[in-house]
Amino acid sequence: MNGRIKELIQQLGEAIHESVSDSESISGVVREIREEGFDVMLMLEATIGLNQVSDTPDAEEEVSDGSSAGGFTRNDVSFLKSLRISLPDEDVSAADNED
Repeated sequence: MNGRIKELIQQLGEAIHESVSDSESISGVVREIREEGFDVMLMLEATIGLNQVSDTPDAEEEVSDGSSAGGFTRNDVSFLKSLRISLPDEDVSAADNED
């Protein structure tokens, strides 16, 4: 990943942090919780996924490597894998390869 993209992702993270920090509704609820005698620690996790946009029209075609991906595009399969979600056909194929 090039330096410019890393810089933009950093800026996106900072913008998300600022929008949460500056939110009047979040501040109000946090204040109310503190008034009830509790300390508040808010931790948010943001996952930023990037897919390079392709100029070719086949970028959104279904996966055509011989396996049945249930109508998912390559981007769908990549996203599911990033969440550690495997497709049922992959589980069967992996088990077959282990034999």
